[in-house]
Amino acid sequence: MTIKDPHSKQLREHVVYLLNGGGAHARFDDVVKDLPEELRGAKPRGLPHSAWMLIEHLRLAQWDILEFCRNSKHKSPDWPKGYWPKAEGPPSTPAWSKSIQQFRKDLKSMQDLVANPRTDLYARIPWGDGQTILREALLVADHDAYHLGQLVDLRRLLSNWKD
Repeated sequence: MTIKDPHSKQLREHVVYLLNGGGAHARFDDVVKDLPEELRGAKPRGLPHSAWMLIEHLRLAQWDILEFCRNSKHKSPDWPKGYWPKAEGPPSTPAWSKSIQQFRKDLKSMQDLVANPRTDLYARIPWGDGQTILREALLVADHDAYHLGQLVDLRRLLSNWKD
């Protein structure tokens, strides 16, 4: 049974806004903008991850959640090793750019899924164990915000962030 929600359009807009960052959250494009190549694999003292590691983790986790939402045959990577790159730095500048572009593409796909009025945000995903599209979209937004905050701190410690 589909529940008619008179506020569905507004809810979808709010969730898409949250996924996009802004408001109280940093935006992905602002956080990765102009990060010098020589700092992409740097790990400041006391931090366990480099910018590359965080960006790849963001990309992998977001992709996994998106694929879970739309593909009943999707198999998630092993936790935790399947969600983190092996190397501290990107293997190349094109690899860095590809990771960023894929993150953007998957984020747009999640936003489109949420914005689509035919998507029942409240229905349980049949191959899950209680998840809904709304829950998964909020998970992506929360996870992205958390790690983007880490990236901001990392850039501050590398003296490469302007407040």
